[in-house]
Amino acid sequence: MEGDHWPHGSCDGAGRSLARLRNRVAGFFESLSVAELVREPHRRLWISDWLGIADDYRTFAESARDNGSVQTAREGWLCALTALEVARNLACPGDIEDSDLADKVGFSLRGFENDAGPAIERVRIDCFDQEALTGIFVPACGHGPSAPAVICLSDEDITLGSMMSRLLAASPRQNMSLLLIDACNPSVRRSLKPEHMLQCWLDYLETRPDVCSQRIAIYGEGAGAVHASRLALSDRRVAAAVCDGGLLAPVMRRASLGWMTGLEQANRDETSTGSSPPRRIACPLLMAVGSRSMVWEQDALELQAAYRQAGADCSVVVPSRIPHPLGEVENFVAMDDFIVEWLDSKLGTARQLEPVTYL
Repeated sequence: MEGDHWPHGSCDGAGRSLARLRNRVAGFFESLSVAELVREPHRRLWISDWLGIADDYRTFAESARDNGSVQTAREGWLCALTALEVARNLACPGDIEDSDLADKVGFSLRGFENDAGPAIERVRIDCFDQEALTGIFVPACGHGPSAPAVICLSDEDITLGSMMSRLLAASPRQNMSLLLIDACNPSVRRSLKPEHMLQCWLDYLETRPDVCSQRIAIYGEGAGAVHASRLALSDRRVAAAVCDGGLLAPVMRRASLGWMTGLEQANRDETSTGSSPPRRIACPLLMAVGSRSMVWEQDALELQAAYRQAGADCSVVVPSRIPHPLGEVENFVAMDDFIVEWLDSKLGTARQLEPVTYL
């Protein structure tokens, strides 16, 4: 093991650029194998290495701040967050304490937020006389009068800290603003439907002079992808959506019926998405297969075929996933980069992408 597999023995350490670190992370995931993942000593050594790299970058960020290099400090915090996300993706139950990792992520996020200063806003809004909603607004880096904006939804399994860590690192000089919110806030969920809560956030973004109201997108992960679909279906102000395409509800019903009847595969064949598609989302749509939206590749491709037959704009991205007995590991860097590029292509002037992309 020693010296034959990055990061062990040849890690970047602190002081390198975020782009270089992300390239190395992508290469690390591309080189992983099932045989290596299931070997606990390998996995634990990798996790230890990545946690050590995160500590190096944290120390580097603090030193850069003390020396007055705020921009360098920000990049150091993003590198630390990226390394922590690798450790989180590799970890299985018992490999690392969840509270310890959460503390490290929280510390690095606070460090980045402190060095970012007014570039990151903690936002509170009122919504239908309910408890105030909270979010984090990261403005675009462009110099125009207004820019596109993306509402980013986390869920109970994909935390806001994890989502924020990845998206900030994927778009450090982004052309669009990000509004990050917790779509599964228990205090809000009990009294307000998620789509109504999201409409309040749409109303808020429309009032901001630095946001182009005609270019507001929605992006959900996990259960947040379901809420993103519902908003895109119900509100024509959404200009683009990264979501589950409305697939999760019929897929869950089909899985439940299959489990109860013992005819799961037959039920799947007889009730395919193509024969009974959900309501069509009017704006450009991207479905991310896997943990990002909890939909199957076959279902996503069937729904895409129905959309394209109707002349609608629907794309599918399938991540490279490495299965192992305790779950799957995805190359999150490649996935985040693609999603940011797709959003930019729909809200800005970036190149058009292929309708189906395998990473």
